[in-house]
Amino acid sequence: MITINHPPLRQMAKYVGLPLALLFGFDVIVVVAFKVMHLRWIAQPAIPLSLLGSAIGVIVGFRNNSSYGRWWEARTLWGAIVNNSRTLARQAVTAIRPVTEEDVQNVQYLQRRIVLLQIAWVNCLRQQLRGLEPWWELKDILPQEEIMLLKHEKNVALEIQKRIGLLVTEAYENGWINERQWANMDDTLSRLCDAQGGSERIKNTPMPRQYDYFPRIFVHLYCLLLPIAMVGNLGWWTPLGSTGVGLIFLALNQIGTDLEDPFSNTIFDIPLTAICRTIEVNLRQMLAEKEIPALERPIDGVLW
Repeated sequence: MITINHPPLRQMAKYVGLPLALLFGFDVIVVVAFKVMHLRWIAQPAIPLSLLGSAIGVIVGFRNNSSYGRWWEARTLWGAIVNNSRTLARQAVTAIRPVTEEDVQNVQYLQRRIVLLQIAWVNCLRQQLRGLEPWWELKDILPQEEIMLLKHEKNVALEIQKRIGLLVTEAYENGWINERQWANMDDTLSRLCDAQGGSERIKNTPMPRQYDYFPRIFVHLYCLLLPIAMVGNLGWWTPLGSTGVGLIFLALNQIGTDLEDPFSNTIFDIPLTAICRTIEVNLRQMLAEKEIPALERPIDGVLW
């Protein structure tokens, strides 16, 4: 996610640089053909640019709203993951209590394991959504033997949550939590599972291809018509006017494309790495650990 208000010119140029450069080149060709080669037929001022631009603007705006809706829903789901991860850790640390002196070490182990498994779950889910292997992220959280067993699972994040559920049930069976406390922790796990399902739905259900294909075709055709309609009135200034208007439409079209997949591991995604690190810091703090990793910071204006 880009965090700076004013991206550097280099980054802005790369955003729509190639299609804009091609448009400028086409503008120059049209001007030369009209002014130097005297091909008067190439000028078509009757083309209704304003009408076409309004129609295309509505289409592109509708697609962009749909893309932003997907992006914001993904951010909302991960906001819920942050809140419920904190809730689960708090419940594990404060609700699970030993019954006898002999239970103290076992309870502490179980509390720590629930919290570490939750940290592993968020990092694993992040990697799954980005299409990356999660094992490197888990090596400092879970034992190597457990990681080797998880490699046989189809949905590793789901398996980790199942193991958290088994630990909660174990605490109930040992009398370390009562039935109401077990129900509250199970409800927290259910909300986390719902957030995982919502994230997977966004990832596995792309925008309809016609939402992407037709707006892109319309924008490019409109950009090709710009110099033809402008050259009769603007003359040598046509490349400036046509490229300026084309920049607006090309940028709007690219914005919708960038936002439609919020888990594609690009600079336009929601900052999953930073969110997972925040969760890890908060949960390790609840375990009263002394060595807590630092929060993620933007790199070159991008928070991953």
